[in-house]
Formats: sequence, C-alpha cells, structure tokens
Amino acid sequence: MISDSRHIVHFDLDTFFVSVERLLNSSLQGRPVIIGGTSGRGVVASCSYETRHYGVRSAMPMKMALQLCPDAVVIRGDMEAYSRYSNMVTEVIAEKSPLYEKASIDEHYIDITGMDRFFGSLKWTHELRQTIIRETGLPISFGLSANKTVAKVATGEAKPNGELYVEQPHIIPFLAPLSIRKIPMIGEKTYVNLRNLGIDKVALLQQMPPEMLERLLGKNGIEIWKRARGIDDTPVYSQWERKSISTEHTFEQDTIDIVQINQLLTTMVEGLCYDLRKKDRLTACITVKIRYANFDTHTLQKRIPYTAFDHILIHMAKDLFRKLYTRRMLIRLVGVRLSHLVSGSQQLHMFEDTPEMVSLYQTMDRIRHRFGRYAVKRAVGVRP
Repeated sequence: MISDSRHIVHFDLDTFFVSVERLLNSSLQGRPVIIGGTSGRGVVASCSYETRHYGVRSAMPMKMALQLCPDAVVIRGDMEAYSRYSNMVTEVIAEKSPLYEKASIDEHYIDITGMDRFFGSLKWTHELRQTIIRETGLPISFGLSANKTVAKVATGEAKPNGELYVEQPHIIPFLAPLSIRKIPMIGEKTYVNLRNLGIDKVALLQQMPPEMLERLLGKNGIEIWKRARGIDDTPVYSQWERKSISTEHTFEQDTIDIVQINQLLTTMVEGLCYDLRKKDRLTACITVKIRYANFDTHTLQKRIPYTAFDHILIHMAKDLFRKLYTRRMLIRLVGVRLSHLVSGSQQLHMFEDTPEMVSLYQTMDRIRHRFGRYAVKRAVGVRP
C-alpha cells in the first residue's frame, strides 16, 4: 500500500510553445502570440497569457482566436524545436531526480519521497526549478503534494512561473473552493453533467456520498470522488518502466527482396501509428531492427520531433533500413520500435495547415477501429 507521506512533484512548462518561440525571437516578449495552424481552418495549439485576457484558448479555431485578438502574432509552430527543448528539460530532471516520469512534452512528475529527511522536499524542488530555468531559459511552474492529482492541481494554481506546496493536512481545504474543472479526470461531458446537477465546486463533490456519484457517473464516479478528496495512489512511472511499442516479422524464407521489405515496413509502421493515436500517445524515437540469416542482429535508431503520423514515420523507417542494411546478406527478420512515448494526441492536428490530412487520418482510424487495424492500408504497403 502506498503511504500518505509521499512527496510528488508536478512540473509544467508555462505556455511551452510560446516560451520556446520567445527564446528564439526576443521581439515576441510581451506581445500576444498564438501558435497553431495558420490556414483558415487552423486550430490554436498554444497561446500567450496576453491573448488569454481576450478569451483565446488552446484548441480554439484560429479564425475565432483572431477575431478575439486581432493584434496577435500567429506562428505556424516548430515541433522539432519544441521537442529539442523538451528533451533539454528532461535531461536536467533525469540528472537530478531519484524517480521521474515524462507525462507529456511539457509535463513531468517526480517522486521525491524521503527527500525531506535529508534535504527538504520544498527546498530541493525549488532549486531544481531554478536549475531548469537557468539552463534552458524556459519559465516553469511546479506543484508539490502527497500525490499526482493534488500536485497537478497545485501547479495550475501556481502558474504563471510559480511554485506551490500543499501539505497533506491542507489538501481537502485547498481543493474545496476550486472549480470542478480543476480535477484532472473531469472532462467536458462530465463537467456539463455535474453542472446540470448544480455542482460547480470541488467542495460539493467532497461532501457527496461516493455511491451517489457512482450512480450518476458510472464506474468513474468513485474515482472522481477520491480525486476531489485528494486521494490518488497512482505511482510515478520511471522512464525505463514506460513501455515502447514494437512489431517484428520473421520471413518464411530469408530474403533480399528490398521492395518487399519496404512494403512490410510501411504496413508495420501504419499499425504502430494507429496504436499510438488510439492510446493518445506520441513517439520521439524510432528504431529499425534487422536480423541476418546467420542470426547477426543490428539496430539503428533516430530521435525525432514528437509525432504519431504514418507519413512521417514510414519515411524515417525506410531511411533507417537503407542505412542499416549494408552487408547485402539474406535477411531473416525485420522489426520497428517506437519509444520515448508521451501523452499528447492534440499535437497531431494543431500544426496542420491541411485539414484534409487530419480528416483523412480520423476517417482511416474510425474504419480501423470498426473493422481492424489493417482494414485500411497504403497501396505501397500492399503486396501484389
């Protein structure tokens, strides 16, 4: 059983994409900035605090955002730069932390339980935050508390560029006056259902019998009640525990048919990418593996900007295979692995200038969800 004396930190980079753009272009400091698709049907991926005063929010249509804040500077966005700075922050955290989890491109959890006996949990976390700011130039906030839920909520209250420690005895009174939107599990549909019942503050959730919430919201009702009372036993998953996804194919007969192997790589990557999108994940590393007929095995990997798009990863898989296959021997097995996974499905479409591409992926995924992951494939991946 997980002890109530845990100390969990949640770090969140403030308006991360905007902050990176401001590092690269200091003239953007203090100006309203919107990051996202720049076409007429683009979507806001991130926005500065200056634009939020006008009502601009992430996931808002770009057209609406510019109506609210016509003076905003609109930037297409650069996932390669954002991935690079995200990895810089992760490297600082990995060097200093006993146990950390990269939850998304701009969020990390750290379990520092026991640190208070040697150094002081708040002091340690404060100094780590200062190190991140000094070494990356990025503003970052943290929440420190007894579990992941309360730490994440505390981070939201600490922003912008702040820090907040909520000790165990203060958790319930800290959560009570907040909007129910602050509870991480409560999405838009659940929020509307609760508001229709007159429940707008966490305090009301705390006071309700858990059985009533279960009747109203199903199996998630009990979990929401627990989160409202600051109960969350979810562990911090270390990086080595975070699973990659992979697939391999052993040929019935060893082959040097490069056309066939490239067709197979296309199909393998398509399947893996569908699994990523289904689980709301992005990958930052692709690895290709080959095993020769004599059982010699070789791999080659490449760090990449976060993505889950087939058309990007298929090209990279084929490029890695071309660089890896140098011996011109018969091949027994090929494999593909996607690793360094983080949450972040919304990045898939917010930088796209072509809504048709987004619509195509969504349609293909719906077909696969209904008829199986290989119900739709690229023609190049289908063997004649």
